[in-house]
Amino acid sequence: MIELIFELGSEVILVVITGKDVKFGSTAYGATLTDISGLKLDYRGVCEEFPDLELADNWREQACERFKDMIKNMKTEDEISNYIIEELQKQGYRAIKKRRKGFRPIDL
Repeated sequence: MIELIFELGSEVILVVITGKDVKFGSTAYGATLTDISGLKLDYRGVCEEFPDLELADNWREQACERFKDMIKNMKTEDEISNYIIEELQKQGYRAIKKRRKGFRPIDL
């Protein structure tokens, strides 16, 4: 299990990776963990990542499925965490801490 903590302004984001299962939590939503389908996705960001979804009526559902498929194809939790760190930093999130298997967190 890997836990990642990010900041965006005054909001704190928690990402928990357990095997191929990725959960997201935010202080804005009471830190309840949810999978990608429970997040508010930015239409412009999705269209940037997947240009073919720009005219799709179900762009949100397709983007969630593509994210889940991408995660399934990654081999390790480290690979998943590195991908999430890279993608969230592009959106302005600042990675603060990373914790593996309940050990003390390390600063990023």
